[in-house]
Amino acid sequence: MEVEAAKMIGAGLATIALAGVGVGIGNIFGNFVAGSLRNPGAAGRVFGNVLLGFALTEAVALFALVIAFLILFG
Repeated sequence: MEVEAAKMIGAGLATIALAGVGVGIGNIFGNFVAGSLRNPGAAGRVFGNVLLGFALTEAVALFALVIAFLILFG
């Protein structure tokens, strides 16, 4: 196998994490909406935790993209 082909395959495998990130972000906000509809008074108090969870989940996507770019161009 040529090196360029191996780089492309490795970068593609590194970006599989982006599918998990999409599912994770959907779960975070879907559960927030469901919880806020059940208890609207608590929605304001937990929104900060929702944003923290979103930021941490999004960080995984950024790390995956950095690894993919390092594989491709490193």
